[in-house]
Amino acid sequence: MNRPSSSPSWRAWATVAGLLLLATALCAALEPYVSLTSQAMIYVLVVVLAAYRLDWLPSVVCAVGAVTALNFFFVPPRWTFEVDNRENLIALTVMLLLALVISRLASGLRRETALARLSEARAHQLQTLANGLAAVAEPAQVRQLGQDALDAAYGGPCQLALADAAGEPQAPMALEAAVRDGLRACMKERAVLGPGTGRWPGLGAWYLPLLDQGQVHGAACVRPAPAADESGREHAQALCALLAQSLGRLHVGRAMQAAQREAERQQMQSTFLAAISHDLRTPLAAIVAAATSLQTQGARLDATAQARLLAGIVNEAGYLSTLSDNTLQLLRLATPGQTVQPQWESLEEIVGAVLARLRQHDPAQRIRAHVPEGLPLVRADAVLLAQLLSNLLDNALQHGEGEIEVSARAQDGTLELCVSDRGPGVPESEREGIFQPYVRGDRAGRRGTGLGLAVCRAIAQAHGGQLVLRPRAGGGSSFCLQLPVEPQPASPEAP
Repeated sequence: MNRPSSSPSWRAWATVAGLLLLATALCAALEPYVSLTSQAMIYVLVVVLAAYRLDWLPSVVCAVGAVTALNFFFVPPRWTFEVDNRENLIALTVMLLLALVISRLASGLRRETALARLSEARAHQLQTLANGLAAVAEPAQVRQLGQDALDAAYGGPCQLALADAAGEPQAPMALEAAVRDGLRACMKERAVLGPGTGRWPGLGAWYLPLLDQGQVHGAACVRPAPAADESGREHAQALCALLAQSLGRLHVGRAMQAAQREAERQQMQSTFLAAISHDLRTPLAAIVAAATSLQTQGARLDATAQARLLAGIVNEAGYLSTLSDNTLQLLRLATPGQTVQPQWESLEEIVGAVLARLRQHDPAQRIRAHVPEGLPLVRADAVLLAQLLSNLLDNALQHGEGEIEVSARAQDGTLELCVSDRGPGVPESEREGIFQPYVRGDRAGRRGTGLGLAVCRAIAQAHGGQLVLRPRAGGGSSFCLQLPVEPQPASPEAP
């Protein structure tokens, strides 16, 4: 896509020599049958062909050579450059002028045609680049598309660098010191540098900043950079303008997403505080009332009343502990940049630890576990998975009926852990909403913040899995945690 070169190659001169030889041979073969005027027309035809195919200089040489060959070989006196007839001299002069005019016009037309094709190709490249940039989502993709466009449009070597956080040009490949200095200078001055720009004309390349709405996102080094090639420099500026606009769009998009996440985080914190402030009042009031009664009237209360008050304090304190754990965990998982710290964990051990802790809340022994041996290990945070399972079992104990089943299985690269109950079930219209914070579903009269299932889903998603709700045949629900099974760690060699 480079500008057409004005330096004729050896092929052009060989073409000129071949055309003159062909015309001379053809005139010699037709000499007994045609006049000198017809022979002159053959040379004129050769000049037209040369002007149509070659640059201006070779076509002019071909025109002069055609007149010279006609004079030397066919105009009397032959085999000399003398002309003994005034009419022949006028004919040769007119032929020379005509050949030069034709050559000039044809060369100009060819040059304009080449420039029009070059402009069309550049316009097509700009359109293609704009279409490609519309679909990118990362600055690295913009840089790669821009580098490819510069390499296709110019002979090179071209470099494209993006600005880092400190405003310095950075590229995947190491930059030469002179190139880095030029990129840094054009980014600082926010102007095009190089030949034909009036700024640092001694440079061997154009240095163009990626400037969009006053912000510099990087710079480009374009070579070769002829000072007279104004259209080439303008095309490079158009390419850089498209790249800068795309980088600016990505920058604005990232800023908007960050602002939106921060607004959502602030809104979530406000919602948490508003909801928790209400849910904390009742258990705190109950604890204070029971503790006050024990403190002021403990001597007058019998053992049964004291035990009842102490049990109330323990229950309300446990409720507060669960509420605090769920709230803090949901806030932590909702905070941008917070990630889990996975380790290789055994699901059997996690289930066993949770069941051992919950036995005191299950005097009727309603929980039944069916966890086979030999399940694959999972990369997970054991504390988070234990909290997820505890929340599911607490919900089942509070709202379910009959036996509660804990089951696990590995299938198709997924490890599934399910908690199933025989409760009233969840209406289809509420199956997705109950995973939202502070949504309790159709459970009027039952205490709860609606955080448990929201925390469970957040924990599942933080591990790259999902938490799904399935209705059970015969009534009840199954909450199933699905985790991906990664390639297992190598077993330590026995000594």
